[in-house]
Amino acid sequence: MATCYRHSTRETGVSCSNCGRPICPDCMTPTSVGMRCPECANQKTKVRRVAKTPIGGLTSQRPLATYAIIAINIVAFLAELTTGSGGFSGAQSGTVFDKGALFGPLVHLNHEYWRLVTSGFLHANFLHIALNMWFIYAIGSTLEPALGRVRFVALYFTALLCGSFGVLLLQPDSVAVGASGAAFGLLGALIVEARSRGIDLWQSGLLLTALINFAFTFTVSGISIGAHVGGFLGGVLIGVLFDQADRRRLPQAVAVGACVVIAAAALIGGIALAGNGNLIGQTRF
Repeated sequence: MATCYRHSTRETGVSCSNCGRPICPDCMTPTSVGMRCPECANQKTKVRRVAKTPIGGLTSQRPLATYAIIAINIVAFLAELTTGSGGFSGAQSGTVFDKGALFGPLVHLNHEYWRLVTSGFLHANFLHIALNMWFIYAIGSTLEPALGRVRFVALYFTALLCGSFGVLLLQPDSVAVGASGAAFGLLGALIVEARSRGIDLWQSGLLLTALINFAFTFTVSGISIGAHVGGFLGGVLIGVLFDQADRRRLPQAVAVGACVVIAAAALIGGIALAGNGNLIGQTRF
């Protein structure tokens, strides 16, 4: 554990929200943007990282990107229903489903690379989309104000592609749909962001949430393990990169650029793995 930069014998899990230096309770100064060290607390200038509001705290910024992502998923699901997909039964059929679901052999043989993205906006049935949209709303309404809309959107799509990569790595012969890979990525990034602010991950319920969701992932049939694991690891990686960019006060373009690089790597890797599947696949979501 880190020690206070002013008291080398005192261990602490809290860092200054401005400069990132570890501070003990005697050195903490509460401010409207988190705990500050004595030097930063006396600064009169505005902090450049205005998006860094306390996780779980009140904020005036509405999570508009989260709302937009949920709306796109709902519109895509309605399109599935109108073209023949099952609403309650979960029947995997219909034009939109057939053209947008992730299936490795079709990505490889027909060069239908868009499936790595479109599959993240399709769902098998009402319960599937309801659970995923609630999950995205619960996490996005906290994480988006902390990261800012641009970085949040970059994180979401990067995690989505990492989830598709995970599917094609572990289950290349499966037909997969759902936003859960991206949602798990948001959870991974939220855990990193909360930890960087000195928030107890057990008391906040974040670790318990992750454990419960991964328990379902590995024990319930019909769930894409690759999507959940791939999306989560992608989210953790992006969360770490965002945190380091903030600590070094790098421009937002650097953090977004890192997302683009990781997303491109996941896309290229997924395409390379797509040929490992069999044309007779198993449906997973």
